[in-house]
Amino acid sequence: MINRQRLLAVARKEVIQLRRDVRSLILAFLLPVVLLVIFAYGISWDVNDVRTAVVDEDGSAQSRALVDAFRSSGYFTVRERPAGTAAVGPLIDRGRVKLALVIPPDFSADLAAGRPAQLQAIVDGSDANTATIALGYTQAVVQSYAAALGGAARPVAPVRLESRVWYNEQLVSRNMIVPGLVAVIMMIIAAMLTSLTIAREWERGTMEQLASTPVHRVEVVLGKLLPYLAIGLVDVLVTTALGVWLFGVPFRGNLLYLAGASALFLTGALGLGLFISAATRSQLLATQLAMVVTFLPAFLLSGFMYAVEVMPRALQLVTMLVPARYFLVVTRGVFLKGSGPAELWVQGLLMLAFAAIGLALATRAFRKEIA
Repeated sequence: MINRQRLLAVARKEVIQLRRDVRSLILAFLLPVVLLVIFAYGISWDVNDVRTAVVDEDGSAQSRALVDAFRSSGYFTVRERPAGTAAVGPLIDRGRVKLALVIPPDFSADLAAGRPAQLQAIVDGSDANTATIALGYTQAVVQSYAAALGGAARPVAPVRLESRVWYNEQLVSRNMIVPGLVAVIMMIIAAMLTSLTIAREWERGTMEQLASTPVHRVEVVLGKLLPYLAIGLVDVLVTTALGVWLFGVPFRGNLLYLAGASALFLTGALGLGLFISAATRSQLLATQLAMVVTFLPAFLLSGFMYAVEVMPRALQLVTMLVPARYFLVVTRGVFLKGSGPAELWVQGLLMLAFAAIGLALATRAFRKEIA
């Protein structure tokens, strides 16, 4: 049976050690904020400034109106006006432009005669994501321009598509990046914080004192985990508040449910850090191992950077072992969709299993015996 008095005594001892360790305090409270700000500002999948070159060989009012339509769209910035298509290649090679719009000399004549007018869009495909988005923007601007030219005289299409985007209406990438960062950052911070605890006892020579006490190893693990669980919940609250107030990310869900799901996830991550600390007995090695085990999987295999559905099948199976994958679904669902237990119960059960496994590994790895 777990003795409450011994458990709280271990927790109080860990709080006292934490207050004396400035590095751990910085890691616990300052690093999550710094990482959130850096990643949220630094990572973006939005394409809002496509550097464009325009080769206008027609020089008519219609061609100028088309160029104005590209400018007014808000997605294109005309940087170069080369005299001919021969200058387009060097501009793209040097990275001065990402897209070149070539308007042929018979553009206005074809429009006046009622013939389909031809345009050419040359895009730099070295960045496939930007190229795909830029071509999509180009097609949208040209279609809008053509519809404006047709006016009321154009025939009505038999099928008309009306699209509507739910949850992220403006398709702003920051709205999906910031909730994902909460999951990634907390996975890293939680494991790194507790990866120092037991190793610190061995390096400072205080494990002998701990071994001489009647405290059970389960009480040691839980006692060391509780202060960091409280810190982790505070970090989740702070990063959530920053996401909403600083970056304007909508929060449509229940804060209490997010706190409960965060507690499950943090318990597993903290338990993983304690397991690493108990197994290595070295603060340096434990920190390095915790970074490798948490950062790369959480950043690359959780669905944060790349959708799990587009990964190879073998890699998709590997992602099932990454806990941040499930917490990321929870944070994005709570932030953007207002989801709750009814929609996210599967992820909740998986994080509960992760918490149980993390505590079991930490308890099994920790030994009070002195060699």
